[in-house]
Amino acid sequence: MSEIARSVLTDVWAKDVAARDLLPIRFQTERGRRQSVNLNNNVTARIENPLADIPRHTLLHNVEEFARDVNLSEHIALLQRGALVAQNPAGFEHVSELEEAEREALRNEVLHKWRQPKALYATVILCSIGAAVQGWDQTGSNGANLSWPDAFGVPDESPTDPAINAWIVGIVNSAPYIASALIGCWLSDPANYYLGRRGTIFISAVFCLLSVIGSACSQSWPQLFVTRLLLGIGMGCKASTVPIYSAENAPASIRGALVMSWQMWTAFGIFLGFSANLAVYNTGALSWRLQLGSAFIPAVPLVFGVYFCPESPRWYIKKGRYADAFKSLCRLRNTPLQAARDLYYIHAQLIEESEIIGQSNYVTRFIELFTIPRVRRATLASWTVMIAQQMCGINIVAFYSSTIFVLSGADAFHALLASWGFGAVNFLFAWPAIWTIDTFGRRNLLLFTFPQMAWTLLAAGFCYYIPSESTAHLGMIAFFVFLFAAFYSPGEGPVPFTYSAEVFPLSHREVGMGWAVATCLFYAAVLSITFPALLKAFGVTGAFGFYAGLNVVALVMIFLFVPETKQRTLEELDYVFAVPTRTHVHYQITKTLPYWFKRYVCFQKSATLEPLYRFDIVDDKASSSRNSETEKTVLPDTGVMTK
Repeated sequence: MSEIARSVLTDVWAKDVAARDLLPIRFQTERGRRQSVNLNNNVTARIENPLADIPRHTLLHNVEEFARDVNLSEHIALLQRGALVAQNPAGFEHVSELEEAEREALRNEVLHKWRQPKALYATVILCSIGAAVQGWDQTGSNGANLSWPDAFGVPDESPTDPAINAWIVGIVNSAPYIASALIGCWLSDPANYYLGRRGTIFISAVFCLLSVIGSACSQSWPQLFVTRLLLGIGMGCKASTVPIYSAENAPASIRGALVMSWQMWTAFGIFLGFSANLAVYNTGALSWRLQLGSAFIPAVPLVFGVYFCPESPRWYIKKGRYADAFKSLCRLRNTPLQAARDLYYIHAQLIEESEIIGQSNYVTRFIELFTIPRVRRATLASWTVMIAQQMCGINIVAFYSSTIFVLSGADAFHALLASWGFGAVNFLFAWPAIWTIDTFGRRNLLLFTFPQMAWTLLAAGFCYYIPSESTAHLGMIAFFVFLFAAFYSPGEGPVPFTYSAEVFPLSHREVGMGWAVATCLFYAAVLSITFPALLKAFGVTGAFGFYAGLNVVALVMIFLFVPETKQRTLEELDYVFAVPTRTHVHYQITKTLPYWFKRYVCFQKSATLEPLYRFDIVDDKASSSRNSETEKTVLPDTGVMTK
């Protein structure tokens, strides 16, 4: 290793530690594995490596037995080297068994974290294309709302039953979200159990492909309602599986950025849907059918491409198919050593996890979402971020922007054009989250963007008081709606699905993600059904003000109930969610809130924040003497989780 490279690498690690502004505390542990952290009641908020205290000769013996048990005997030496690296990730330079090429690959994990295999990027991109179906359908119905009610005899301006027609339009628009919340999301657990991640994605893609074609051919609003229900089944399964699949395949250092491609492609689908709305605007009575049916396009590559991607290694491990898991990891990591390291580390963490989870079936797993403390905390956090996505008001714009702009005085074409601008802003401003979600963090992104969404939505509502004959009327409304989207896209846009896909233990990941997505889509259905009536009762200003207030409520909920998860492996998050909720809430109220007030209101630069989490890191010098005892370094942390 060159002196320059060594200096850069050392500097990166030094900055990571310095960023916490804390000194290490060292202590000695007895020979062998000490008692594990209680994953149901981690009152010390310590996050540990389950391999850290195991003496070297014991670890190598354990790995050898593991390799023979799972039919990987030909890889014993490789797995042993991987286990030594997993035991002390920062001290791999001291592992004498490593080859120089392997050391270089490990250095690149820090120096060039985006240097990943093409198979990893192809997997995440291909599967996240499925999210475009959801985004495209939202905007397809958005534009179609201007014409399909008239075609099916339920116009908004009916002289006889305007209120009933408004509810019919709302119910038809909400049909995919009703089916997703009540059926699709809950089918994901058994589908994943029997078919795997790829099989579930394939079946959901078929539903999304055929149902939108059916909606374009429907001859009455009940037929349109049924086809959109079928679309919802596919959307629910897909939305509950794709983020999990991406999270399980991605390395911890860039997991957030890769999993958020789900939101990236949803935003892209919204943009393409608005573009399609404009493209077919002048096709007459056929326009709404083309607007709804065009959403089949992104489902095509998903149907034909998903089986070219590797299956989730964690799903294989869950099924006891370690040899297949190792093959998948070899495609998803740069070297076999990194694949071996991750395989054994996942295995070790799942042993810890199994001590609190045990065996269960679908019904008991659902019940355990609310009864096992570690899982219950993940359930609460995922529910909070998911319901916040509906409380922020983004979908009143995504579903009904064309209607909103028509009410602000625009004609149909300019309403579609303004909606297209919203879609473009939503997509373009999602890009910064690729870099910020794993550095700034999930929680911090939400805490920063929610206040901004509240005031921009309120400002957009007040702009309706500008005289309609003024050119500033429509322009200022569109400006604040676009600004609202610009704050939503890098924050509450990518975080909920990324966050929910990573917080549950492997045993409850499918049913937990199903719960989280069902929460999101159920309230999306409620929003879609109620917003036409809300507009009639409150007007646009009142409706926008109502959702601005919900942004403030969501901000408080996130501040209290959502822990940070960035740059931790999926298994290490067991320790984060083992911290009792009351401990987390008490810390935020008594430590974080006073700190922020002193630092950013009183401008006291000397203000310091006492840390919450304490990360156990094996000291490099101890790796050479682990036959007799193990020295550990405990680094406290405030929630900025960096390695």
